[in-house]
Amino acid sequence: MMAAPSDRFDQLRAAVITLFDGSVAVVVTDPSRGQPALKAVERPAVAGAIPARQTEFAAGRAAARAAMAQIGIVPGPVPAGPDRAPVWPKGVIGSITHTDKLCIAVVAPATNIRSLGVDAEPATPLDFDLIPTICSAAEQAQAAGPDLGRLAKVIFSAKEATYKAQYPLTGMLFGYDHLDISLDPSAGSFVATFLKRAPPFAVGDTLPGRFVQVADHLVTAVTIGQGMPEGA
Repeated sequence: MMAAPSDRFDQLRAAVITLFDGSVAVVVTDPSRGQPALKAVERPAVAGAIPARQTEFAAGRAAARAAMAQIGIVPGPVPAGPDRAPVWPKGVIGSITHTDKLCIAVVAPATNIRSLGVDAEPATPLDFDLIPTICSAAEQAQAAGPDLGRLAKVIFSAKEATYKAQYPLTGMLFGYDHLDISLDPSAGSFVATFLKRAPPFAVGDTLPGRFVQVADHLVTAVTIGQGMPEGA
């Protein structure tokens, strides 16, 4: 018997919570359902966008405000900056991800954590034509075997989550070759290593991350704590 939609989202949220410590609020919502209206400062980001994009954007912002409320922060607007990245209220850090079937927002007080990154992807193997673009030869070697497509998808998502986490600190746009991902599939964890500088991150600095597959989705997460990247 298939899980009811509400049960499915409860399962997803319970799984995503395990990727973060207790100071991080997690909200998982269904973007296909009606969403609260966007705040005035949020609307320009999707002005003229197709309806599906507007719906996903609204779901993400609604989830972000719900996550703020979970940890006692007065929910505020989350407009998109010129670079399209979320602009969080003062004292708040967070990350938003969505597919056409779910939206995840994670939020924490900035006093505890420097940055967060979360990424959700359909739990399908990565297209084999994309693997050489996203995964280095070393990454392909560690994923080699019957699970190549699945593990390559984890590497892809891990790079996306790491990119989201580093961006508020570095302001840098970079490609997949900027990071090396080392997976521990049995532990549901990974380590992202910087192969190129992205100040304050130096070559060789690392960020730990976690991943989980639940229902039909893969979710990856990176938390950059206070004191990182020093000693990362």
